[in-house]
Amino acid sequence: MNLVFADWAIIAAYFVAALAVGLAVSRRAGRSTASYFLSGRSMPWWLLGTSMVATTFSTDTPNLVTDIVRQNGVAGNWVWWAFLLTGMLTVFVYAKLWRRAGVLTDLEFYELRYSGKPAAFLRGFRALYLGVFFNVAIMATVTLAAMKIAGVLLGLSPVATILLAGGVTVVFSMAGGLTGVLLTDFLLFLTAMAGSIAAAVVALRHPDVGGLSNLLAHPNVAASIDLLPDFSDPAAYVPLLVVPLAVQWWSVWYPGSEPGGGGYVAQRMLSARNEQEATAATLLFNVAHYALRPWPWILVALASLVVFPTVDSLREAFPNLPESILGHDLAYPAMLTFLPAGLLGLVVASLAAAYMSTISTHLNWGASYVVNDFWKRFVEPDASERRLVLVGRVSTVLLMVLASLFALWLQNALQAFQILLQIGAGTGLLFILRWFWWRINAFSELAAMIVSFLVAVYLELVHPALFPAAPLGPTVKLLMGVGITTAAWIAVTFATRPTDEETLRRFYALVRPGGPGWAPVVRRAAAEGRPLEAAGERWTVPQGILAMLAGCFAVYSALFGIGSWLYGRYLVAAALTAVAIVASVYLVRVWGAVSRGVPEPVDREVPAQ
Repeated sequence: MNLVFADWAIIAAYFVAALAVGLAVSRRAGRSTASYFLSGRSMPWWLLGTSMVATTFSTDTPNLVTDIVRQNGVAGNWVWWAFLLTGMLTVFVYAKLWRRAGVLTDLEFYELRYSGKPAAFLRGFRALYLGVFFNVAIMATVTLAAMKIAGVLLGLSPVATILLAGGVTVVFSMAGGLTGVLLTDFLLFLTAMAGSIAAAVVALRHPDVGGLSNLLAHPNVAASIDLLPDFSDPAAYVPLLVVPLAVQWWSVWYPGSEPGGGGYVAQRMLSARNEQEATAATLLFNVAHYALRPWPWILVALASLVVFPTVDSLREAFPNLPESILGHDLAYPAMLTFLPAGLLGLVVASLAAAYMSTISTHLNWGASYVVNDFWKRFVEPDASERRLVLVGRVSTVLLMVLASLFALWLQNALQAFQILLQIGAGTGLLFILRWFWWRINAFSELAAMIVSFLVAVYLELVHPALFPAAPLGPTVKLLMGVGITTAAWIAVTFATRPTDEETLRRFYALVRPGGPGWAPVVRRAAAEGRPLEAAGERWTVPQGILAMLAGCFAVYSALFGIGSWLYGRYLVAAALTAVAIVASVYLVRVWGAVSRGVPEPVDREVPAQ
């Protein structure tokens, strides 16, 4: 496509503004690792929440949603809508626990919660496993989407796209640290939302689509608009609804939706000024992520079924694109080719914003693991703060290089999504329980990580090679991964020694998780005259679970209420809107009991580092 002067001016203005913010805070970011990776733990909730939303608003997200809608209908989105349960559990149970821990990264948690060499090994290994291997895979999917979009809209080759987009993002990420990421994310989110809404409006006005009512009535679309799968067909509702809601949300580790919180979500919570702001930031993220953003993408995906009904039609429309990147997810950037001059610049800038916000966050997050949990902990313990910031900046460049190489190998966003789900299958329950069950130890986590990875390798690579005539579906593979991994780490938990008693007591005194899972530790400490709980302290997890359920009702009702208003189902829409309002009012009342501070424990021990 040919961009006019107005388009280039909009794109240039966006890049100048984003880079200016990063450079403006570069000196402040370079003062220390706490400044570079946590912004001095002084960020407000609204900025942190917006940053989380901007991070998950990546270039691969609309492509993924389009891929899902084209193959499984709107109801297929339950594969990621189900993660709202994980998100709300993090909001009302785990956000304040993370903030109390006071660690620099969530991996530092391991030597706070566990003891000895196994804890140290776990911390260092996961720094490379998550910060490099897993993180590179995530960034590769985002870069893959950028390659497809740039190829369709601008005619750029995959290598040219990587050099341009990756190079700009690396410079920005190295300069500003987390503060630069947070400040520009606010701009990026507004730009990305404006672009996605503009894309939806133009898609609906396409001559072949003819408006919203004609789109919904079109034979290519009518069977794909239902919000729930066909309950007369188990092959449809079991993998699309039952498994995500019954198993996937609590059992699978996925970036941005980690059971119990973690990754860049934990990084944002640790950057908050206090527990209450950490909770508010995470709540804002989940409301915006699930209730506000999906519909513009969904409308473009549905319109693409009219304009480009098959992959062959995409191939005919874009004959110069490499066969390796042709797929249903290409339909989203294909629909953007109909944008008029001027508006095209806004949408291209919004997609660049989505790319930069996600990549910059993952670069900073991954570098924090490499620096704090590997380099400083095992390679150069006495390194100065300036030296560590330098290592972080070098790590940022290397991570981008690895992600770019992996992106050239991938083919589509859904493929990558399913691989990541499979690698994390079965580990989620451990991440939920490790805060509330004293018996879980470092060997439990090592077993979960190793077994889940080996099972994923077998199911994704070995089994297809050995039994090509008997392929396993994604649902079967996910359930196998969850079952095998969960059974393995539970067995290892009981077969190995528990964490050192003093470590358990320090952790409990600092984080104050409460609950029956810690009763043996609390009783033993009290018997020795070292009580870990103060008078009047109570366990707020039951109220947190009530708040979680109320939050899910509110967000799901808002999500489906918006869809029903768009579909013209006004009675259903009004009822869902009413449910969202009632659930929100109840949530506010319950939240007071959850977020209210508890008395400090009697034995206020400081954890050994």
